[in-house]
Amino acid sequence: MSEHNPALDGPPDGADEEVEVKPVVAVVGRPNVGKSSLVNRVLGRREAVVEDVPGVTRDRVAYDASWQSREFTLVDTGGWETGASGLAGMVARQAEYAARAADAILFVVDATVGISDADEAVARVLRRSGKPVVLAANKVDGELQEADAMELWNLGIGEPFPVSALHGRGTGDMLDAVTAALPEAPPEREEEGEDEPRRIALVGRPNVGKSSLLNRIAGEDRVVVDAVAGTTRDAVDEVVELGGRPWTFIDTAGIRRRFRALQGADYYATVRTSTALSRAEVAVVLMDVSEPLAEQDIRVVEQVVEAGRALVLAFNKWDSLDEDRRYYLEKEIDRQLSRVWWAPRVNISARTGRHVERLVPALETSLAGWDTRIPTGRLNSWLKELVAATPPPVRGGKQPKILFATQADARPPQFVLFTTGFLEDNYRRFIERRLREDFGFEGSPIKLTMRIREKQGKGGGRKASRGSTRPDWRR
Repeated sequence: MSEHNPALDGPPDGADEEVEVKPVVAVVGRPNVGKSSLVNRVLGRREAVVEDVPGVTRDRVAYDASWQSREFTLVDTGGWETGASGLAGMVARQAEYAARAADAILFVVDATVGISDADEAVARVLRRSGKPVVLAANKVDGELQEADAMELWNLGIGEPFPVSALHGRGTGDMLDAVTAALPEAPPEREEEGEDEPRRIALVGRPNVGKSSLLNRIAGEDRVVVDAVAGTTRDAVDEVVELGGRPWTFIDTAGIRRRFRALQGADYYATVRTSTALSRAEVAVVLMDVSEPLAEQDIRVVEQVVEAGRALVLAFNKWDSLDEDRRYYLEKEIDRQLSRVWWAPRVNISARTGRHVERLVPALETSLAGWDTRIPTGRLNSWLKELVAATPPPVRGGKQPKILFATQADARPPQFVLFTTGFLEDNYRRFIERRLREDFGFEGSPIKLTMRIREKQGKGGGRKASRGSTRPDWRR
């Protein structure tokens, strides 16, 4: 057997894949106009540090936010002063990066002060960005200040929304405008009912004992079992009680090696297996350990991971092993399945029922990892420490920066890194490994993609406005 299995490497570099991501709203403005106070008002809690001194906020800080059932990522930034140098210049660049990475921009101005030179400079940059901008005229605590807000029409950004971050006045209309400026929301996915049994697909190459295992779990002959490979051709759903709770098991036809060469019933059996995986939440990949692991076994694992399903590895016929075979099998597992080291492993015998009960904790562990979601604030605090300790490697003479990150989805966990440049595969795998070490995700694949924002060229044009990379399933 070859030590390298390209089947687990995922699609080739450059293959793009759309990932559903929460839209990003960047809150920008010159120092001490009340950006962090407004962020706290939108969040409904004190998250951002607020003090009546300019320059308290220096880094980009991302939070999960929602308005009228529309979820988005809110990014608080430091004061943006064009032409600033030193520490102030670094803070301003962070704010500018955030604006480039955002889907919409909330531009905060102090209405009681009026339009300053710094406000006009920021407004010019925002007008060139081509991004939708909502202008928040802050510190309008009553009707007397509303006339001050109207002066802000002269910024050329559009209608100013009079708000008071301190009292909450006018923030509803402002948020209506913000959510209206965001990209159209994707169709809502139906949530699984809490009382519905979790769905398990039993998959593997033909004749490894899938139907025998289902019959053993059910305690009766629910599906046909025969020594002839390929007896099962339909995906069969069976609700079975195991470990004191019901589970829906989907017994599937064996996944054969060369899909395009299949004809007739075998072709449709493979199609139905793929459909079964799409309906399942977790897959138990069954392997016959009485013979060497085959390339087909690895391909089955790869298909489950690419489908984004939680994974449990079940090694069947374990009771038939002698010491010599057990020794070589462990080496095969270490060599051939090292890229899915995170998957729980169960050694069973479908024929005798040995250790079948251990499937339940393995399934629960994998599903818990599959369901895990990290709050955006916690994720970015963790990422900031990680990048500070181990920065991304230099690529093409430039070091890419990770602006911030968000978990776009769970089931499986999908993370999007907003960056100023391409992150090498090794660094993305490093991030994935550290995510697993610090947050778990045992038994679940992790989908890690990038959205790349590069510096603007002359005249405000972007060199590369947006990019995404393939999900990095590899270890």
